[in-house]
Amino acid sequence: MTEPRLEYVQCLDTQGLHRMAYWEWGEPTNPKVLVCVHGLSRQGRDFDALAQTLCKHYRVVCPDVVGRGRSDWLGDPMGYQIPTYVADMVTLLARLNAKTLDWLGTSMGGVIGMAVASLSGSPVRQLVLNDVGPAIEPQGLERIGAYVGRAPRFASVDEAADYMWSISTSFGEHTREQWLALTRPMLRSVDDEQGGFVPHYDPRIAVPLHGTTPEMATAAQGLLWQRYDAVRARTLVLRGALSDILKPHTVEEMARRGPKASVHEFPAVGHAPTLVTPEQIAVVQEFLLAGA
Repeated sequence: MTEPRLEYVQCLDTQGLHRMAYWEWGEPTNPKVLVCVHGLSRQGRDFDALAQTLCKHYRVVCPDVVGRGRSDWLGDPMGYQIPTYVADMVTLLARLNAKTLDWLGTSMGGVIGMAVASLSGSPVRQLVLNDVGPAIEPQGLERIGAYVGRAPRFASVDEAADYMWSISTSFGEHTREQWLALTRPMLRSVDDEQGGFVPHYDPRIAVPLHGTTPEMATAAQGLLWQRYDAVRARTLVLRGALSDILKPHTVEEMARRGPKASVHEFPAVGHAPTLVTPEQIAVVQEFLLAGA
């Protein structure tokens, strides 16, 4: 497998600067840029399979959102919220120096994408929202909140893969090889007497999530619909047919208003499609290249 290049960009936060890592595939001078942003507790290597296919056409950039993967952790856990992530991505886009670009975001990465694409003068011309929309179902957030922020230790990669599968069966069927490939970048080794592996993210990313009240969630949903309605990019919504985060009525509304998104639903998958199978990758590739 061709390996991506690991790069860093300095970003501003309330306590100083932090480094955000990003993985880059394809020709670095290619003016066609695709930014792929992961979900809440994931990291940029989630997109390896997709990037290996699309780097024939794009310079593919897959950031580790701050607090995840190879990026720094924030001093203040309340910084782990969408405004910080959007500001970091704007800094990254300035580094990439692309006049226009396409964006694919899974779950949290799609929320960040909606925010960036809705900005006046945004360079985002095509937007793929992977199992996320302006209305996020509370029961899905409760399920995610039940495991995010825990820091279990694993004796081996296989043990970690089994645990991560136990909390991620909604991703749909995967071969063991595919699941191990998704698991390895999620881990960091622990250099102490006990050894082993722990998840490769700051457990404190869960602090803002656990502090969200129903009133705050309702206000956030109203703001997200405003952001979605302001998007002018050509938009595709991907939905897992069994998703507990993105419901059919929300998708219907997304097809009717704002950028009037096209919709594709994957059967036998919940939240969220991992975009590692040829069938799922083909849907993304067809949409993006048709608008090129």
